Amino acid sequence: MDTYLETERLTLRRFTADDADLLIELDSDAAVMRYLTGGHPTAPEIVRERHLPNIIAGYERWRGDLGLFAAHEKDGGAFIGWFCLRPEPQGPLDEVELGYRLRQAAWGKGYGTEGSRALLGKAFTGLGVRMVWAETMTVNRGSRNIMEKLEMTLAATIPTPPDMETVEGSEHGGVRYEITKEQWEQQQPPAEAVGRH
Repeated sequence: MDTYLETERLTLRRFTADDADLLIELDSDAAVMRYLTGGHPTAPEIVRERHLPNIIAGYERWRGDLGLFAAHEKDGGAFIGWFCLRPEPQGPLDEVELGYRLRQAAWGKGYGTEGSRALLGKAFTGLGVRMVWAETMTVNRGSRNIMEKLEMTLAATIPTPPDMETVEGSEHGGVRYEITKEQWEQQQPPAEAVGRH
């Protein structure tokens, strides 16, 4: 397995060409897709012919440092979804998006926060990232809770994209959260305190 990052309970790895079925299953759950497509599944051929090739091309583009990463439970190896850490298509490499899409079976276990927290640490200590941002719908309380637990700052409200205007809650628009390297560093425990206990 091409491990990208490990946390206490999760292993994140790069996707391979054999992983289409994992993505198709994830995107076929109406609850998972509720705030993305209004619950409509992504067509399997779109996953196979567009999404997965784009994910793999991202590793080439960003030297494997950034992109979309499959997440598995360390205990038993179950696929729980994905996390992303990636710049805008033409954006600077030191400003990256944090995102996640998790299977229902993984909800409510703190995995979203755990994986995201580890990605922030990697971004700011090993990848030269200056700022991490995340966007979600205003009404997506679960996703916003994760951003707030990470002490990301609500930076802006954003309009609903035209292709999401039929999604429940779209009339409330979206929100953008941000955290800079300096803000993240201020949250970390002092180095001299580590290992004292």
